Amino acid sequence: MNINRSVLILGIARMADAMGNSFLIVVLPLYIASQSVSGNDFGLTTSFITGLVLGLFGLISSIAQPFVGRLSDKVGKRKLFVAGGLLFFAIANASYTWADTYFSIFLVRSAQGLAAALTITCSVALVSEVSNKGNRGNNMGTYNTLRLIGFGGGPLLSGLLLKHAPYHLPMIGSIDGFTTTFIIASLGAFASMVLVALFVQDQNTQKSNEPLIFKILAKKNGQWLDPIFALGVATFVMSFGFSLLSPIEIETNQRLSQGAFMFSVEFSAMLGALAIFQPLVGKASDKYGRRIFILVGLICLIPFTLFQGLATESWHLIVFRALQGISAAMVFSPALALAGDLAEKGQTGARLAVVTMAFGLGISMGSFLSGYAVRYGYITPFIIGAIMAGIGSIIVATQVPKSKGDKEESLGINN
Repeated sequence: MNINRSVLILGIARMADAMGNSFLIVVLPLYIASQSVSGNDFGLTTSFITGLVLGLFGLISSIAQPFVGRLSDKVGKRKLFVAGGLLFFAIANASYTWADTYFSIFLVRSAQGLAAALTITCSVALVSEVSNKGNRGNNMGTYNTLRLIGFGGGPLLSGLLLKHAPYHLPMIGSIDGFTTTFIIASLGAFASMVLVALFVQDQNTQKSNEPLIFKILAKKNGQWLDPIFALGVATFVMSFGFSLLSPIEIETNQRLSQGAFMFSVEFSAMLGALAIFQPLVGKASDKYGRRIFILVGLICLIPFTLFQGLATESWHLIVFRALQGISAAMVFSPALALAGDLAEKGQTGARLAVVTMAFGLGISMGSFLSGYAVRYGYITPFIIGAIMAGIGSIIVATQVPKSKGDKEESLGINN
């Protein structure tokens, strides 16, 4: 299996960055609930504040991504955006060491979102530009797998760091678990920046001077949604579903009588499955077509999301999260690859930003909703996630055209 060097380096760089950033998925809810954070809570519950903090990252990132994508199309220098975003990440991650009020945490989380907007869209655009229709799914799957290995390993490592804290270092003294994870997260982002700066080369990107146009409606008869926007909807409901768990970490641990480390195992089970199956699904989508995988994945997400709300043992949740990860793998890489197939020359950044923006927005909205909806019963967020997966599958079935080489029957739409 031949993997382009830029794809491999970008994947490894994002792996190091994602590992550091995903520390915060487990650490921030505990940090917010601890006595380390004070200030005006605006009368909100801890779970809702946690959901807002976790979701703010995706919200800020998603708003900025289309503009960053369009700007990178105009400049034609993706590497500059990726490296700059990773450096900004390093600074923001380190800033949590002094963020001891709710307002300062919101501020640092917003800075992380801006950094992500610089990094995510341009790195995905680079992967797409070094690919063709015959290997784009495989390259997207490999890139995302490396990134998710880091993202999945981060919660496990952060759980261990918290479990064995504090740490006593010569000439420095005692460092608590929270500070340790924030520093390591910063170092991971900095190492990623160095990798990109040294080993990734810009492609001969065709510059575009067209204005930013966010396409929602389709131009073809028989379709009412732009296909890339429809792929964005599919990605949104996928990421919405797997972001429901983190804001209710405290409730989950109480329900299943477990600690932070077991929660990190449950969280990482989905990411591990997603990382393992993405390159396999991506390569298969190069051969058999993209839409069929996206559609089947969304349909499978319906029960696997719902069953998480019914779990009564830790192993139940681990199994359902892993099955959710396999289903998500069938959606994510093929959706990115198909968006790359459909993107017009000179608009790769802006068009792929629709899908990457939807991913961040889904995580954001899922976090917001879960932290609020849990008050109506533990299963409530998961019911909503399952319903949205059903809606997404209908949209893909009716609004996403089959790509050339698909082995499935056409739904009456020619591409």
